[in-house]
Amino acid sequence: MGDTVPADLRVFEAMNLTCDESSLTGEAEPVEKITTNDIVVPGTEKPALSEGDLGIGDRINIAYATTIVRKGRGRGIVIATGMKTEVGKIAASTNKKQRKAGRSMSTKHGHLQPVKGAGLRTWDFIGKFLGLTEGTPLQIKLSKLAYILFFCAIFLAIIVFAVNKFNIPTEVILYAISTGIAIIPESLVAVLTMTMVVATAVMRKANVVVRDLSALEALGGVTNICSDKTGTLTQGAMIVKKAWLPPSNVYTVRDSTNPNNPTEGKVTFAPDDAKVKKEEKERDYDQERTTQAIKFDVPDGEKEKPKQPKTSEIDAEITPELRLFLHATALCNLATVRYDEEAEGWKTTGEPTEIALQVFAHRFDHGKKSIEGKDWRQVAEFPFDSSIKRMSVVYNAPKDNELEYSPENSIVFTKGAVERVLDLCSHIGTGDAQQPMSEEVRNRILDQMTDFASQGQRVLAVAYKPWDGEYSAPEEAHKGDDSVRAQVEDNLVLLGLVGIYDPPRRETTGSIHTCAEAGIKVHMLTGDHPETAKAIAREIGIIPRNLGVLPAGVAESAVMKATDFDKLSDDEIDNLQELPLVIARCAPETKTKMIEALRRRGAFMAMTGDGVNDAPSLSRADVGIAMGSGSDVAKSAAKIVLTDDKFNSIVAAIQEGRRMFENIQKFILHLLSSNVGEVILLIAGLGFRDQDGFSVFPISPLAILWINMVTSSFPAFGLSKEPASREVMRKPPHDRKRGVFSNQILWDMIVYGILMGTCTLMTFIIVVYGKYGGDLGKDCNRGYNDSCIPVFRARAAVFALLTWLILLSAWEFKSIRRSMFRLNPDNHKKFAVFHDLWSNKFLFWAVLIGLISVFPTVYIPGLNRNVFKHTNISWEWGVIIGMSIVYVVGIECWKAVKRHTGILDDHKVPKSAWSQGDDGGKRERTMSFSLSRSFGRTKSFLARTMTSSTAGNPAADDRQV
Repeated sequence: MGDTVPADLRVFEAMNLTCDESSLTGEAEPVEKITTNDIVVPGTEKPALSEGDLGIGDRINIAYATTIVRKGRGRGIVIATGMKTEVGKIAASTNKKQRKAGRSMSTKHGHLQPVKGAGLRTWDFIGKFLGLTEGTPLQIKLSKLAYILFFCAIFLAIIVFAVNKFNIPTEVILYAISTGIAIIPESLVAVLTMTMVVATAVMRKANVVVRDLSALEALGGVTNICSDKTGTLTQGAMIVKKAWLPPSNVYTVRDSTNPNNPTEGKVTFAPDDAKVKKEEKERDYDQERTTQAIKFDVPDGEKEKPKQPKTSEIDAEITPELRLFLHATALCNLATVRYDEEAEGWKTTGEPTEIALQVFAHRFDHGKKSIEGKDWRQVAEFPFDSSIKRMSVVYNAPKDNELEYSPENSIVFTKGAVERVLDLCSHIGTGDAQQPMSEEVRNRILDQMTDFASQGQRVLAVAYKPWDGEYSAPEEAHKGDDSVRAQVEDNLVLLGLVGIYDPPRRETTGSIHTCAEAGIKVHMLTGDHPETAKAIAREIGIIPRNLGVLPAGVAESAVMKATDFDKLSDDEIDNLQELPLVIARCAPETKTKMIEALRRRGAFMAMTGDGVNDAPSLSRADVGIAMGSGSDVAKSAAKIVLTDDKFNSIVAAIQEGRRMFENIQKFILHLLSSNVGEVILLIAGLGFRDQDGFSVFPISPLAILWINMVTSSFPAFGLSKEPASREVMRKPPHDRKRGVFSNQILWDMIVYGILMGTCTLMTFIIVVYGKYGGDLGKDCNRGYNDSCIPVFRARAAVFALLTWLILLSAWEFKSIRRSMFRLNPDNHKKFAVFHDLWSNKFLFWAVLIGLISVFPTVYIPGLNRNVFKHTNISWEWGVIIGMSIVYVVGIECWKAVKRHTGILDDHKVPKSAWSQGDDGGKRERTMSFSLSRSFGRTKSFLARTMTSSTAGNPAADDRQV
């Protein structure tokens, strides 16, 4: 026990050999090994003849390298070592580099392929050097932007030279440099770097460790999450979910998420579970949904008070039948459960299944230690044997015991696989409810077992037997162990069934629902049995409870076994209406095949996992997310590590990624719109000629640098610290091809740039031509003289106005569509705008200090005339304030046009009849499932994890006046 298997072995001798393969297959329950080779293909009677017929988890006569022996012993023949083992294959596939398509130079792909391949490889080399082919999507976009702006600067310089007929004195060169400076957002890289650092720190506080910065921006574009089940969607531990005691009493454990804590949650009792289930089945909530008011199990009109079945559950109380059942589960058990005072928590030892049974007994204060403390004495034990799949113990009861059992007789307790225990039972039930075992009774028990199993539970039978007199092992020893055991385990009385399962994490369902509302589809790829996987997927909302609500083509492929999926060719997979939402018995190759299938459909996927088996898919996925408690191999292959292993941390990471993406859009809009305004101002300024015929700067080069480097930088960084908007998890993923430069950002940049350029240009004209009759002086680009007073005063006005417009636009860009005066629709205070602006204190003070900083730069002697080439102003402040108002009104009008017409709305979410996730029907929903093969047409509905105040229609928020 505890040994690590050194190589892949074909087992030829096994004595209760059980191996923990969770790190390799992802299945939490240890696997019992056999020596025979009569394994059949799951779901059929066909013998398995090749590796392709079975997944790794179904090859139960093979012990794999690096797995851990949990109990028993065995021997086997080594069939693979090193990189040839299954874990070695995983390591090899993780490190294998994939060549891009079309780069082959072999003639077998055509006579021209060597030329095409060489050309593409050359482009890869040049593109890598220029940053155009390698790097994150944002890095590539910004590299392209840099080259575009560089060529624009050259083009603008040529325009300046052409206007001056290529007569290029120093003044013309300075003007050309000014236009080049104006179009380059000098602070962009610095602000972007600080944004990344801040986002990384925020994620760390949310238990998300970012190992690769590319994952930060990638999170905002995730369209699909391929998640492991064990330890990710579920807790990776076993818990008793239900217990059935004859004739038809069902005990259910509710609200328990800690498998080791018997004080958490409660146990309820339903006297006739079959009747309740029949009533629930007669009402198919899935079929009652509509696209106008979608509820996940609760039809319209009942979200306040859902209909209860006629037979409701009550809190469980101890009965004689339950007490005997608890004695059997606690005493026929090797696990221990205790409360650690120092650690202030519950500690357990033993196998997960036995721990679950022991915890269930502790819920009623019937733990093994407690019972044995009342003088119950074990006299014999028949350990679990994988060949017969059961365990038995024999106890002597004390006097005056709570079972009212005669102390003169021993008592036998047995637990094990249902079919194996049923074969040994002659009766069922206790007391007046006891009846002989008949075919009808047996079928009813098997139906109950099937019901539990269909809910993803592992079902065990619990039985007992009154022993005639005190059991004496030595007197029976001469008959041999098998005969003694056969005698002890004969004519048993069935006490009941118990269903055990690996429970979902409490936050999983809500997280999946939030993902669906954000346009992200969740797939479960697990090593578990198909029925277990299907049951858990239904419980957490990955698939609907009734697959009939889906179109036939989609329902057929919603749940698949890995062997069936692996047999499909790429073309057959691409022809599926929808890729499977659940794949059971997954091998590492299955997960990578799923990722490639998603990639061919244009999806951008994240893969979660914790085991060694997840490493290849974590490295191949666009965003690999490893669990903190997982293997080091998985962590090294992932870009993100969740330190708390919670699925909702993934949602938090995606939300932070989207927040960062939105804020990058905001400060890029802030920086580039000012650049557009400056360029318009300077290009139009070519028409302002002085007495010597040279173009006069409407604003000096150093003033432009000051605005771009100092004035714009701090508000831009403040925008990067904006909290997530109300709609951040109500939108589909952003378009990765467009990136941050969506249609809305580009149009906003042009509109606001033109507006800013027009306001500053009109200010220059009003000052120079309105007051001074168009006198542009002489040699005013070089320095100050008496003839330059009009120009210097106009430049000061333009500088002050441009600074104020850029600062005010930072407040306006807190929301790209909502009015600055009503950023938060839930804030109905009289002066809500001040509260909203104050919410981002860094941005508030950056803007306020920036507004005040204009006055020193305008009025400090020497600094104004010698550095910024402007001078003191007075009445011009009226023009500046007026143009500032015009600019703000212009922005508000453009936002209102966008809201009321719906143009440039990047956040449309289609509706449909079913969505992943379940919140009990408390909220109306839009849709996340569509039949299109492209992820871009598979969008989803509105977010659940937002505060309750967001339950309204988000579209109405965007249309706010």
